[in-house]
Amino acid sequence: MCVSSSTQWIKLQKHIFSLRNPKRTRVHVLRLARRRKQWEEKVGSDILLRNLRLYMENISILEENEKLRKKATLLHQENLALVSEFQKKFPVSIDSIDLRGG
Repeated sequence: MCVSSSTQWIKLQKHIFSLRNPKRTRVHVLRLARRRKQWEEKVGSDILLRNLRLYMENISILEENEKLRKKATLLHQENLALVSEFQKKFPVSIDSIDLRGG
């Protein structure tokens, strides 16, 4: 009985499939595939643009960071030179400091 019911099921499937318009189904599938491809291309191009924008922003930040690092180095060197000049003008010996506070 199972064999005959499965045979009937197969016949029913073939009949339903034959009622469909295979050309229409194929065109529908092709349209869906084309629409999906267009969507993927759009999403892919959006991601590429966002990636490019972030890359350019990153480069800009790195360049600004390098400029600030150079500026900080120059300021540090200037600070050391000023401290050195100050120590030359006002030498302080440990003996001259009154640690007792008065």
